[in-house]
Amino acid sequence: MSTSVTQTCRDLSELTAAAQTACRLLFQECFKAGIVDVFITETYRSQARQNYLYAQGRSRPAQVVTWTLNSNHSSRLAWDIAVAPPKKLYDISTLSKVGAIAKKLGIEWGGYWPANRYDAPHFEIKPSWKVPAEYKLEGQVIVPISSAVRVQLTIDDKTEKDDDTMQFTNPTTKAAIHNYVKQAVDKKLIDKSWLDKFDAGSLISGDYEGLKIIIAQRSA
Repeated sequence: MSTSVTQTCRDLSELTAAAQTACRLLFQECFKAGIVDVFITETYRSQARQNYLYAQGRSRPAQVVTWTLNSNHSSRLAWDIAVAPPKKLYDISTLSKVGAIAKKLGIEWGGYWPANRYDAPHFEIKPSWKVPAEYKLEGQVIVPISSAVRVQLTIDDKTEKDDDTMQFTNPTTKAAIHNYVKQAVDKKLIDKSWLDKFDAGSLISGDYEGLKIIIAQRSA
């Protein structure tokens, strides 16, 4: 993805597969807790943009945007959120509730960091993050990227009956899809974690349909 240093990326698909899942899980649990007025303000951030934001803080200390040159935004493992009106953009009461939910999910919240690193809108995961055993994505999660949209969770009958993992009765079909995903990984259109999920038998049909759209867009 190519953007200028002044552009903000809010595209969830620009994060690693694990970070996308973590973010969706966080918003799902927010929805279940009645927190529906939060939205994404930034996902992936290029190193050039990180340098730009850091430099702003050096020249205008009263407007510090970031305290570091090494951010997990650039590693595609972090995202920032904000709160929709009529609350303040960074309403600390709301962000604290989201932070408490994130802690249960093994997601790190910048609001727990020391004063010199404090970053209440910021959430990130470690590369090794996995969905905690007692949680799962229960349906289609709408993760807003605008204050005009509210968090939503749609659970269909199929999701309630089983985990919707892809099943194959025809080895030829399975091999063809494996090669399709592998080629997309080799071309660096998608992260290798998608192939790992397929090989582990944990790729769900809904994720695969979304993955095909992403591959088609990035191949264009």
